[in-house]
Amino acid sequence: MTTQDLSAVQGQENVWQMAQRQLDEVGMLIGLNESLHGFLRQPKRVLEVSVPARMDDGSFRMFTGYRVQHNLSRGPGKGGIRFHPDVTLDEVKALAMWMTWKCALVNIPFGGAKGGVICNPKEMSLQELENLTRRFTTEISIIIGPEKDIPAPDVYTTPQIMAWIMDTFSMQHGYSIPGVVTGKPVSIGGSAGRDKATARGCMYVVDEAMEAHGRTIEGATVAIQGFGNAGMYAAQLMAEQGYKIVAVSDSHGGVANEHGIDVKRLIAHKFETGSVVGFTGGERTDNKEVLEFECDVLVPAALEKVITAENAPRIRAKIVAEAANGPTMPDADDILFDRGIMVLPDILANAGGVTVSYFEWVQDLQANFWEEDEINDQLKRKMTRAFRETYEQAKRHGVSMRKGAYCVAVARVAEATKLRGLYP
Repeated sequence: MTTQDLSAVQGQENVWQMAQRQLDEVGMLIGLNESLHGFLRQPKRVLEVSVPARMDDGSFRMFTGYRVQHNLSRGPGKGGIRFHPDVTLDEVKALAMWMTWKCALVNIPFGGAKGGVICNPKEMSLQELENLTRRFTTEISIIIGPEKDIPAPDVYTTPQIMAWIMDTFSMQHGYSIPGVVTGKPVSIGGSAGRDKATARGCMYVVDEAMEAHGRTIEGATVAIQGFGNAGMYAAQLMAEQGYKIVAVSDSHGGVANEHGIDVKRLIAHKFETGSVVGFTGGERTDNKEVLEFECDVLVPAALEKVITAENAPRIRAKIVAEAANGPTMPDADDILFDRGIMVLPDILANAGGVTVSYFEWVQDLQANFWEEDEINDQLKRKMTRAFRETYEQAKRHGVSMRKGAYCVAVARVAEATKLRGLYP
């Protein structure tokens, strides 16, 4: 028994092993060629860099950063950069692999990549963050670029950080290169609709899932764990669509009201206080209880591995829409599938962000920018098509929506890899 097999048996499977295991299961399902399987199981390129950054007191502090490119067979790498104290290389490798499948599933011409810096941005000033960002950009500039690998925002990174990356990369080349990143401010080449794209795409696939279940949207109840960009805008957009938001949480705690939460008031409270905790329009709750709240739709919009074999039997939603990356452990996936709960996997449910990032990249390359209504219409077409292809494969093989999504995505990446062949 290998170390990886042993760790999985002992319940210590990390996020990279989890990503590989998901590929392994689908590889067997679709009869993936053994050589191609082995090729897709490993990242193409891993770059680890030391990042010296000047602090406000004049001292230098060393940080560690990563940029991983998993597969580039379908186009340049695409994936966010996260600034977080818990960033690990295995996490970045897993996220890069998931980006490969995500881009393939929504059929945009990108491969998968991801980046991260081990730091705590909450403890850093704006100037320190700028110094860190510009130095990290310089260190990874050898492998990024509009034709190579296009970063984007992720956990604790913002449009401002993307602007610094773009400016640093542009200064190195002597002219503006807006296409090197997406998720930028609109004033320097960002796309309309990008800020709400992940949440909007998630809502579109939930709408499709509700229709597949023969359920109406009006009054359907929603619980959301995580109230950052994706969770907050999901609450806002879904409430406007007619869903009833009944429970919400962030890293500090949560609030629940079975009769519905006033989302506009909650967002105002969040901006005023920095948390949903203390909101007067409901009862105090926590992240665990929000996951297990009785509802039609559960939206995990926080971090990885929050739905486990331990709490999966207590999930009471009918649909789980993964606005976060990797929130459901493989064993929990099996439990939810056996219980008849439809899980809309991360590579489908949160693919709206990368889809509009693709639109932004295209607009930057053409220097021709679209209206937001046009962007949202194109996003809806991409997301609904991806849902229907996933649903068809899941029904065809009698498997979960996650495996159905992987059937579509892995087959596309494998075909591109096979057609391109190996050089030399």
